[in-house]
Amino acid sequence: MTGQTPTDPTRYDVAVVGAGPIGLEMAAALERAGVNYVQFEAGQIGHTFTWWPPNTRFFSSPERVAIAGIPVQTVDQEKLTREAYLAYLRGVVQQLDLVVNTYERVLSARRDGDGFTLRTTTRTGERVYRCRRLVLATGGMAGPNRLDIPGEDLAHVTHYLGDPHRYFRTRLLVVGGMNSALEAALRCWRAGAEVTISYRRAELGRDAAKRHLTAEVLMWVREGRIRFVPETMPVEITPEHVVLAPTRDGERTEGEPIRQPADFVLLSTGFVADMSLFEQLGVALHGQHRVPEFSPETMETNVPNLYVAGTAAGGTQTQYKLFIETSHVDVEKIAAAIVGRS
Repeated sequence: MTGQTPTDPTRYDVAVVGAGPIGLEMAAALERAGVNYVQFEAGQIGHTFTWWPPNTRFFSSPERVAIAGIPVQTVDQEKLTREAYLAYLRGVVQQLDLVVNTYERVLSARRDGDGFTLRTTTRTGERVYRCRRLVLATGGMAGPNRLDIPGEDLAHVTHYLGDPHRYFRTRLLVVGGMNSALEAALRCWRAGAEVTISYRRAELGRDAAKRHLTAEVLMWVREGRIRFVPETMPVEITPEHVVLAPTRDGERTEGEPIRQPADFVLLSTGFVADMSLFEQLGVALHGQHRVPEFSPETMETNVPNLYVAGTAAGGTQTQYKLFIETSHVDVEKIAAAIVGRS
């Protein structure tokens, strides 16, 4: 019996939470194995990619972000754009006829005997499901890493770049010094913005940013096209300016603050994982970044029959080590643990 035609619509062998690439690949493996499963996604499939600005390209090659054994083809043989990848994910769902309960958020989860009970919400109300096994593929970027400073919620402040055209002939302050901040600074400058970068460290891309991005931004900084204000961090945002406090080694220190004029503020300060379901279910979460405890052989957490797949296995990553391309193996391990074969 497959996920499409269960005998009891509230009871399943497996529930998968999350329909990003790895969640969909997990569903494909269960479908092919004939497992009675259900899959939930709080938004649309691949929801996180909709936060990316138009035509953003992947750093990974197409072959490494392909899922479920279905190749990715691109018209220019280059790395995928977000639009091309979303189209690819839609194609995978259609080709394999996967059923995903989109726009159905899992509100709570609890252990129930030898399985789990999930409570979800949709536009038409709440529902209850029961499953023997549960796979959490909720990703590592559920929301922005907020600074919790005055003015962070003003209308001209955002954590998501969106369309660079918005910033044409405006003063844009980009906060951050890693890949997303550097790419945003370049794209908005090319779109006609007057760009200033504030970063809490002395050097851009010091830790793990892509070298070609760092080199290009630094070239335009040297030529005076993009302004860089090192060792600063925002402590207050007003409609007219941002108060930047001095830092040392990434931490705030004593000194005179700078008032940086800005029409718009882009806080490229990273994202955090939502580990609430793990916490509700009793998964041990370790360290500041709340990394779940799991077996590297099966991806089963310390809670029996509860598995973690994809970047959620890294909690909130500060230096990314888990990506789509490194997480395909999670699906193989979990499928083998559930159905007894690869």
